Amino acid sequence: MKYTVDIDNTICVTQGNDYPNSKPLLDRIAKINELYDAGHEIHYWTARGSNSGVDWLELTLSQLASWGCKYTSAKTGKPAYDVWIDDKAINAEQYFK
Repeated sequence: MKYTVDIDNTICVTQGNDYPNSKPLLDRIAKINELYDAGHEIHYWTARGSNSGVDWLELTLSQLASWGCKYTSAKTGKPAYDVWIDDKAINAEQYFK
């Protein structure tokens, strides 16, 4: 299966746009890593910089590496939104229960 996973407030705690000080949620990262180890594709996709135009990719890749994240791809530029309506969407709080 292919999993698209958000980063901020999904696998780490981020206050506003303070990305450099995001704190990893290691239990959640471990669960995503288990999916990767089982042969699934993990695609991290974040809205970091979508509104500001700031390129956060280098910092994001560095954080994923330092947090021990396993993944197929990672990219910035996800559209910013308040509600994502999708037949395949899963709420992070429900998924990580």
